[in-house]
Amino acid sequence: MDLPVAWSLVLLVAAVWNLLVWPSFWRRVTKDPRARDDAGRPTRFFTVHAVLVGVSMLLAVLVGVVGVLGLVG
Repeated sequence: MDLPVAWSLVLLVAAVWNLLVWPSFWRRVTKDPRARDDAGRPTRFFTVHAVLVGVSMLLAVLVGVVGVLGLVG
């Protein structure tokens, strides 16, 4: 892959940042009282945030892979 080194580094920094930030956000979401109803079932709040965190983590991994490929290719 022909990607300038500076852009590859930006992508790697963005990937690392997201991989560090989203898990702690997820821990806060799971402890939030709005995450479960009275019966203990996940609420829409939980589901929406689960999708948000999942997609963000997937994108972080993909961006990181592109950053690495830019450095080695």
